Amino acid sequence: MSKFAASLAVAGALLSGNAVAQPARPTIVLVHGAFADSSSWNGVTKLLQSKGYRVIAAANPLRSVSSDAAYVSDIVASIDGPVVLVGHSYGGQVITTAANGRNNVKSLVYVAAFAPDEGEAAADLAGKFPGGTLGKALAAPVKLADGGTELSIDQVKFRDQFAHDVGAADAALMAAGQRPITAAALTEKSGKPAWKVLPSYFIYGDGDKNIPAKALGFMAERAGSKRTVVAEGASHVVMVSQPQAVAGLIEEAAR
Repeated sequence: MSKFAASLAVAGALLSGNAVAQPARPTIVLVHGAFADSSSWNGVTKLLQSKGYRVIAAANPLRSVSSDAAYVSDIVASIDGPVVLVGHSYGGQVITTAANGRNNVKSLVYVAAFAPDEGEAAADLAGKFPGGTLGKALAAPVKLADGGTELSIDQVKFRDQFAHDVGAADAALMAAGQRPITAAALTEKSGKPAWKVLPSYFIYGDGDKNIPAKALGFMAERAGSKRTVVAEGASHVVMVSQPQAVAGLIEEAAR
């Protein structure tokens, strides 16, 4: 073998070794919030899958912060390799807790989401700044056999309150398929927040009627957000109306 050929062989072996040594691409775990479901991530999921990411859109039970976070934490534990946790709305509170103790979680992405500190509840943060109108848009609560109550948005008011920048037909489907949340989940206090030790990224719309933009900005700043994107005019479901922007931020967090 000539010296040139031998050099090529060595270079090829080194390149092959480097390729093997490349870090695994993170799995993206998407956690929906109240009054939504896993299908709310469909647009974002398609974009991420097209870039080669493995995506899991978890079915958030919406029963309590502790039990919902334990469920998502179990999903994370089952994944071999790094994870980016993404939460929408109440799902932000869930990932804030679920990431604790899971060393494979590398970053957190909050999509129009709560990022509570210890001792805070979603209901507290939603009312911290003026502008939220969710209370007036709720349907009559459903009484549960365990003595609790379950909340949903009145279907007639759903689009204006939750998804004003989504087409009427799609918003009607979302309203019909929304997953209710227990009132107890919205008032349950958070424990130790993972955003204090993990890098976090935030995106939200300044037209959000569920969580006022000032509240979302406050939480992003407090968490030391690595990048905060404010989508002009976007509703609470910015991942539905502007999936490219949301997917782009998740990719940034994944890198």
